Amino acid sequence: MNTTTAAPPQVRRVRRRNRNRWTVGWVLSRLPYWIVAVFLSGAAFLWIYPFLWMVSASLKDQLEVFASGLGLLPDKPIWENYQRAWGEAGFGKYLVNTVIVTVSTVVIVVVRCAMAGYVLARYRFAGRRVALTILVVTLFVPTGYTIIPVIDISQRLGLLNSLAGMIIALSGGAHVAAILLYMGYFRQVPRELEEAAVIDGAGFLSLFFRVMLPLAIPVTATVTLMTFLATWNAFFLPLVFSFSRPDLRTLSVGMLAFVGENSVDWSGMAAAAVISLLPVVLLFALLQRYFVEGVAGAVKS
Repeated sequence: MNTTTAAPPQVRRVRRRNRNRWTVGWVLSRLPYWIVAVFLSGAAFLWIYPFLWMVSASLKDQLEVFASGLGLLPDKPIWENYQRAWGEAGFGKYLVNTVIVTVSTVVIVVVRCAMAGYVLARYRFAGRRVALTILVVTLFVPTGYTIIPVIDISQRLGLLNSLAGMIIALSGGAHVAAILLYMGYFRQVPRELEEAAVIDGAGFLSLFFRVMLPLAIPVTATVTLMTFLATWNAFFLPLVFSFSRPDLRTLSVGMLAFVGENSVDWSGMAAAAVISLLPVVLLFALLQRYFVEGVAGAVKS
């Protein structure tokens, strides 16, 4: 029989305080405010410096890109780099292709993964554990191993050199992380909501699209952002699908236009990279709050 008595509350608080000492948060909380601000500002600057350098390089000529070293201020901004990237390199057309492919892929992935996560979270059926195991195992399969069968199936279906084939190929993957996020979120939803909707005569599709999916807005924002980033920056699949159709290139594939046989247009490539990154930065700025809420809400379960 254990006769050890619990420690008094005061002793437990002292022990907890001692355990929490010498962590980064504890040290920062003991420093003056201005020192913490300077430290965090320096860390933030180092974090975003590559992006700032790229923006700076997009306003320089070829020689100044390398002659200025780590300097950020161009001697004279050359806005013609953006004009060359947009017009001569065809990035206007590539941007339209990328928007079509990305938006279509995001819509398909959100609806498909939300339905899969909802069914796995709320229904019990034969083979459910097997399906979950297969989904988790696919997380460890490198993406490169799936490119050959995807291309072969697309060619047999006559979808290889088309935007539709590119969209189906990009949205047809497992997207396990998105399914698990929806699954974790839908587990927390009270069953009384479903029962009330069923009593009112709602079927499966009506229950899902009118009740459950609107409740999962934080997770939907998270999945939207994750899928948007992955599709917007995808390279290998769009490269193969547009190999014989340069007019179908996306922004990431269009970067190859600045790589010549004997030279590389670095300033033009930097301008094209800035054009490619601006929509991503804007989207993340709009959805960052929902992104954090979606991940936190799904992990709770």
